[in-house]
Amino acid sequence: MESKPILPHLAHIQIHPIKSLDPVEVPAATIGPAGSLQFDRAWAIYSLDGRLITATRVPALHLIRATYTPHLTSVTLAVPSDPRDIPIATFAFPTDAAPAAEWFTKYLGYAVMVRHDPNGIPDDLIANGPTVISTASLQTVCEWFPGMTVAEARLRFRTTLELDGVPPFWEDQLFGAELRSVVRFHIGEVAFEGSYPCIRCPIPARDPQTGADIIGFQKRFAQQRRAHLPPWSHADRFEHFYCLATNTRIASTESGKSLHVGDSLLL
Repeated sequence: MESKPILPHLAHIQIHPIKSLDPVEVPAATIGPAGSLQFDRAWAIYSLDGRLITATRVPALHLIRATYTPHLTSVTLAVPSDPRDIPIATFAFPTDAAPAAEWFTKYLGYAVMVRHDPNGIPDDLIANGPTVISTASLQTVCEWFPGMTVAEARLRFRTTLELDGVPPFWEDQLFGAELRSVVRFHIGEVAFEGSYPCIRCPIPARDPQTGADIIGFQKRFAQQRRAHLPPWSHADRFEHFYCLATNTRIASTESGKSLHVGDSLLL
């Protein structure tokens, strides 16, 4: 029986307009001047002394629900489970950063700022392009944690681009064996450089709606990831095995180009 051909294509695009808050799935996205997707992590919350406030440090952010209008022209923020009856509020996006800061200040109980950066505020300042994962990888992770759905895994791992038509952890082919090596590939008209496996933070262990932890998540994940490492993965590139997805860079020459669901990936 002939093996099924590998036909990688873009199945989902998920951007996070406000860093640490809910994502929105879009059918297409434009590459910004700094190599991130337009509107991805465009707002971030900061303390008045300039420290970035994320759900890693402030689990209360998990309780906020953010919903967006089409074309991301506004965002509505709500905290359904908060007993203080924090008001639902809608803000123009991305222009209403200051009024949004007042809402976050009331919810968090201390003064904060909301900054808008049209270049995005990535987790990785070196490989600051979109993260790439496969649907099959998410499905496999769900097998390690019974009861977890693929939709929930998307919320937990917060990756940007999701491929279908490939086996689990196929995206490990998108980084090279050597420390400073890159793997060049295209998705549609956009040129990428794959850099290294994405090291995960505490967020995937937490329920994306409540912030409740799965006890022992990181240890079990790392054990299973190592045990299921495919032959094309470069084990030496893993600082540890609590890694999922591939970090990328996109050159400034790609600014203004677009990615669309259905675009093929070519190595």
